[in-house]
Amino acid sequence: MNLSRRQLLAASTVAGATLAVPGVATAVPAVIRRDRPALPSGIASADVTPQSAVVWSRTDRPGRLVVQLTSNGRFDKSIRLRGPVTSAADDFTARLPLRGLRPGQRYDYRIGFEDAHGRVGETLDGSFSTPGRNRPVSFVFTGDTAGQGYGINPDLGGMIAYKAMHDTRPDFFLHSGDNIYADGPIAAELKVADGTIWKNLVTDEVAKVAETLAEYRGRYKYNLLDHNVRDLYADVPLVAQWDDHETLNNWYPGEILTDDRYTEKRVDVLASRAKKAFLEYLPMEHVAGRDRIYRKVGYGPLLDVFCLDMRTYRGANPTPATAGPVAMLGAEQAAWLVREVAASKATWKVIASDMPLGLLVPDGDLIEAVANGVAGAPGGREHEIAWVLSQFKKRKVRNAIWLTADVHYAAAHHYDPSRAAFTDFDPFWEIVAGPINAGTFGPNALDDTFGPQVVFSKAADFASQSPASGNQFFGHTTIDPRTGVLTVSLRNLFGTVLWTKDITPAHH
Repeated sequence: MNLSRRQLLAASTVAGATLAVPGVATAVPAVIRRDRPALPSGIASADVTPQSAVVWSRTDRPGRLVVQLTSNGRFDKSIRLRGPVTSAADDFTARLPLRGLRPGQRYDYRIGFEDAHGRVGETLDGSFSTPGRNRPVSFVFTGDTAGQGYGINPDLGGMIAYKAMHDTRPDFFLHSGDNIYADGPIAAELKVADGTIWKNLVTDEVAKVAETLAEYRGRYKYNLLDHNVRDLYADVPLVAQWDDHETLNNWYPGEILTDDRYTEKRVDVLASRAKKAFLEYLPMEHVAGRDRIYRKVGYGPLLDVFCLDMRTYRGANPTPATAGPVAMLGAEQAAWLVREVAASKATWKVIASDMPLGLLVPDGDLIEAVANGVAGAPGGREHEIAWVLSQFKKRKVRNAIWLTADVHYAAAHHYDPSRAAFTDFDPFWEIVAGPINAGTFGPNALDDTFGPQVVFSKAADFASQSPASGNQFFGHTTIDPRTGVLTVSLRNLFGTVLWTKDITPAHH
């Protein structure tokens, strides 16, 4: 019987779902040797460029990562690569950088783990395509997964917004932060404000706030129980960044908690554990031997993606009245961003920002994001962003677009110095997406420092609205290789287009 590759992929992912979620019936029984390494969390690729990629998986015991790579769909003609030996020290996760790839090429890969006797256990197949010249580029972007107690709901079919993103067949998926909600316990049932009951698949590790390394890891394992997430990751390369909830709400370095739910009060200790789990479970290209989350992912002549880290280097959350500079990116990252964006030869420069620039995001009486809500000249964290924007103008950066999540609703903002208190910058767009599987909120108040205008907004009907309402949002972007036109749309849980805009590139 000759199965098509699509049928084989479907069979392998169904088998994985049977293994990972006991009690969920499927039509295809799992055929897995229990005496050999299994793949309970699926597979993934990440940070794909014209010449490189990273592939990832996790097994359930010590073993060596083994990857078969082919560009013709035939694994009997594949290259066999042996990766690292994994252990409990990295929660049996493993990643393998791939070098020397050909631009504009589709690659299929098969991942498994060898045991001590050289026997390979369960295998799963995935694919990715390297960017090439004269090819359109498409990607999806969003943030905020499994927040406000909304986890994997079997009645809804799991995290089905991931399927809606997958169905667009994008070249890659940009997750703009809050990949997990380490500070948000997930219970079997949750009563929603509209009187409905939301049901969750639960595990022991999501029952309380994450403090231990095992509990942080458990949050990623939980999300990977969802077949929609695993199917997307196997088929669509990931570009991941982080925000606060990978550690805990609104954190900053040096913070000491007063939250009674935590026995460990030192945020720096929690953030160190959280970062280790993040890097174990979300594969990325390591930068010059450093575990640095901010990085550039060069996606060929049409696109460079600059992933920011607005969490690690920030100062303490300031009051709105703080006039002097407060770090958000930190001096080194801000200088890196300006230098790399100015040097970029790509038509479009996507600034993947884990927080919005012009929306007021409070932390009690303090300021959590950039905007301080105070009219007039930049204050607090606005100083750093003002410097970045003015440097972009000075260095004649063209076609920079900011993409973000964080605020749990969808919006399109246009920034223009003619409307702004601070005027030393060129006009630009900021597109806000998310949540993808969390409570929906919004809209937030706008700050006029950089002159934003709301061109589109779709928010919740009430605070912490459940995903079942359909108010879950992701962005979809395509770039036409002939004209360079970037078409961006905002879509809901079902993939319905709510708003779209064609942006013509300016030329140097």
